[in-house]
Amino acid sequence: MTDFHREFHPLEPFLPEKAEVLMLGSFPPPKAKWRMNFYYPNFQNDMWRIFGLAFFDDKDHFLTINKKAFDKDRITAFLSKKGIALYDVGFEVVRLKGNASDNFLKIVQPIDLYAVLEKIPLCRTLVTTGEKATHTLCSLLPGNVKKPSLARFENVKLNGKMYRFYRMPSSSRAYPKSLLRKAEIYKRFFTEIGLR
Repeated sequence: MTDFHREFHPLEPFLPEKAEVLMLGSFPPPKAKWRMNFYYPNFQNDMWRIFGLAFFDDKDHFLTINKKAFDKDRITAFLSKKGIALYDVGFEVVRLKGNASDNFLKIVQPIDLYAVLEKIPLCRTLVTTGEKATHTLCSLLPGNVKKPSLARFENVKLNGKMYRFYRMPSSSRAYPKSLLRKAEIYKRFFTEIGLR
């Protein structure tokens, strides 16, 4: 481990006051890949295209006018209005190959999930956006929480409150589903939890 550079999460959790959903990825990509100072900043990552298709039938909805970056202001306003919080499961990590791949990401210290949830008391839905995030969140939950099937949920009790824990497909282009198929899955999820 000493041969590798440790990184701490570079972003504050995005926690709108009335958030009912907490979406958790793994960890941001290296800063050289960023196109905005916010979650899912890599222009090759399709999360904001998925959101655009799921809510507006337009993959470019959250792009800037020149379509070369994501529009952080439009994204954060939309998330606040819908009550969607964002964070990642990794607080301190080591990149074993220096890239953005979850396959080579070692989580040294996960987030304090309970401290995050205390800040969004209306939240009752936890969503992971990839396998690394799902595996890590399972390790943070009490008891023997079963990993949900893709686009399904398991009920979880945390601090006396019931939550639905959903597992969604990764928005990375390395994940073997098309953008349109991922958007359909996310659209169905957002409809199921009452955000569409």
